[in-house]
Amino acid sequence: MIPWMERGTPFPPIQSALKHPNGLLAAGGDLSAERLLQGYRLGIFPWFSEGDPILWWSPDPRMVLFPGEFRISRSFAKVLRNRSYQSRFDSAFDQVMAGCAAPREGQAGTWITGEMHDAYRELHRLGYAHSVETWIDGDLAGGLYGVALGGVFFGESMFSLARDASKIALAALVAHLHAEGFGLIDCQMRTRHLETLGAREIPRRRFSRLLSELIHYPRPPESWSGVTHAHEPCRS
Repeated sequence: MIPWMERGTPFPPIQSALKHPNGLLAAGGDLSAERLLQGYRLGIFPWFSEGDPILWWSPDPRMVLFPGEFRISRSFAKVLRNRSYQSRFDSAFDQVMAGCAAPREGQAGTWITGEMHDAYRELHRLGYAHSVETWIDGDLAGGLYGVALGGVFFGESMFSLARDASKIALAALVAHLHAEGFGLIDCQMRTRHLETLGAREIPRRRFSRLLSELIHYPRPPESWSGVTHAHEPCRS
């Protein structure tokens, strides 16, 4: 059993999260900016399907990517050098969220509901949520979005309409975070795709310790629309 949270109810300790399904911590509450930011600071994120109550998660182990460990294959490095694309930041946040919410092969629905879209749009307005986009021939070809707090970027989702488009966006994000002194990208759950790019699982206890060290980095929320560099660090 997991606790039900009313509006204003504090999150339960992350150590009380279920092992099966891994990390399920609580249900209920709301998706206000205050609640979401409180959750991220504790290593807790929302994830639920249309028609379900709001579900909150803190998995153990946790999938993370340290910016300095981002791996680029030789073939992908050639794509980056080719420069037949443009990387932009915060120029199409709503479009990126819509792309991430679009139906995908093998999936019956999406967890990026209208309620979630509205919640992260508010975080974007406040300067906490950001998008990174890959543009090819003037069209949005892929991208990702997430939340930046202190020295941590909490990745939420990515999509791609052209080959390598989401990877290009991730490379631009890593370059920006590396230049700005961010220490960690939270990838939440393990995926083979992220693993090939250098992400790895760490115990929740270590993740919480890193979070407590990095989350209070004195960095005010702001738009990233002025970010122009995308000098990807290459590591094969």
